[in-house]
Amino acid sequence: MTGAGLRVRDLDSFYGPAQILFEVGFDVAPGEVVALLGRNGAGKSTTLRSLMGLMARREGEISFRDTRIETLPTYEIARLGLGYVPEDRRIFTELTVEENLTVGQQRPREGVTTWTPERLYALFPNLAEMRRRPGGQMSGGEQQMLTIARTLMGNPSLILLDEPSEGLAPKIIEQMADAIVTMKREGLSIVISEQNLHFARLICDRAYILEKGRIRFQGSMAELEADEAVRNQYLAV
Repeated sequence: MTGAGLRVRDLDSFYGPAQILFEVGFDVAPGEVVALLGRNGAGKSTTLRSLMGLMARREGEISFRDTRIETLPTYEIARLGLGYVPEDRRIFTELTVEENLTVGQQRPREGVTTWTPERLYALFPNLAEMRRRPGGQMSGGEQQMLTIARTLMGNPSLILLDEPSEGLAPKIIEQMADAIVTMKREGLSIVISEQNLHFARLICDRAYILEKGRIRFQGSMAELEADEAVRNQYLAV
């Protein structure tokens, strides 16, 4: 796999002595949207943190844009064009929308869409109306949009979204889905950690289901839709 592709093989991750991921493996093709699905505690967020080098101990092989990254520090992984939107957003609450976007800016990358504030305001019209508002005075949905926009200012070729729909109103979820579809059209590869199967159906090409740190299913969204037994076993509450 070349270009913006991601390849993960035999990924094990640990919190102290406790092993959380067990031989996790998956692929993301250029321009593809892939979902990591599963219940709380399945290992979805740990997988994304492992890809970004945020776990103290991880083992296995991770290749991104034809480069092995499993031993690289987080800042070098980000410089290669892997973007990360954490579940807790981590915006700068005292900075305005414009200032948050400026903080995330990186150089243009060859063959990758270059994002500017104006392009992002078109993608997230809510942000355009509050560009001088401090991040701490925004709703949760608006903060989620800002976090994604700030990450896009780094001009990534692949972005990791951790629970992007969690806690959002249905109208904001629809706007988020539309934005992600637009990002895909721009050639961006996306990995989404999600519990919301309906949201994943709207935007994803393929899905992997995690359960107790192991991949239990992989296939297209159509295949998952057709397999009620898998959905009931691994996704039903």
